Amino acid sequence: MKIEVSNLKRHFGQTRAVDDVSFDFASGEVVGFIGPNGAGKTTLMRIMATLDDPDDGDITIDGMSIAAQPERARRLVGFMPDDLPNHRDVTVDHYLDFFARAYGIRQPRRQGAIRQIEQFTNLTGLRHRRINELSKGMKQRVSLARAIIHEPALLVLDEPAAGLDPRARIEVRELIRTLGHRGKAVLVSSHILSDLAEICDSAVIIEQGRIVAAGRIDEIAAAAAAHTGEGGEQGAADSGGVAITLRALDGVETLRDAVMTLPGVREARIVGDAVEVDLDGGPEQTAALIAALVQRGVRLVDCRQRRAQLEELFLKVTSGDVS
Repeated sequence: MKIEVSNLKRHFGQTRAVDDVSFDFASGEVVGFIGPNGAGKTTLMRIMATLDDPDDGDITIDGMSIAAQPERARRLVGFMPDDLPNHRDVTVDHYLDFFARAYGIRQPRRQGAIRQIEQFTNLTGLRHRRINELSKGMKQRVSLARAIIHEPALLVLDEPAAGLDPRARIEVRELIRTLGHRGKAVLVSSHILSDLAEICDSAVIIEQGRIVAAGRIDEIAAAAAAHTGEGGEQGAADSGGVAITLRALDGVETLRDAVMTLPGVREARIVGDAVEVDLDGGPEQTAALIAALVQRGVRLVDCRQRRAQLEELFLKVTSGDVS
């Protein structure tokens, strides 16, 4: 399934909340939607969720226009807004049952669907609690459960981790990662860029209603580095290599010395408790390096490809202007 945002525009008086925005993504992708307050993120996400209409342009799901066929689109889209449910006399179970009914899920499948979603979002033990009695983290889980009760193909999540404690943020992040692995197309907005970096391979960065960068995170980093004339973490990748981070039980100096004796290594430097390596080639060269280190008795405990930090990219590609 492919989602295409094409020349989308939404104006409020003289304010261009969404100004000729175009991008696309597909099933199995978790895309970070990033921008400062007032950049137009929520407006675009509400249009994608059929809660607002564009002034021009369109969003299509496998060629089906959301604007032209909003009823069909609602069956395919799950929306998690940034505000939380706060119903005084409604239990979690009744709340989810209401939305399951609204989506036309009939018995006995409805009860099975609700139990499955409650289990997935870890709400089983809270199903008889009233929503207004829950913590913010649990309310976020309820909001996510509501968004996925009808098994939508596209999820639109607006600040799902806002205001949560570290444990709740990690749990919500893992739920989103799992949904992506299950083949959902996910567009997720958050100001917690470190969380997005953990679950997103692609990003759309928007400022003053317009896209300033979009694509895979490493592609955005490479473009930003080329534009500013900087090298940094992407230097190896930009010139046909890969940058990786290694950790071992043998100490960083021993690890660095062992790495520097291997072919294909451009540079190895100690950063904290790790060794950062600029390496020629790609995954095969990385695998060969790991095999050589293990053969030499180096006790590796971690090896991962270094990625540009979203915080750094955000600062590079945005200006900070507020209209």
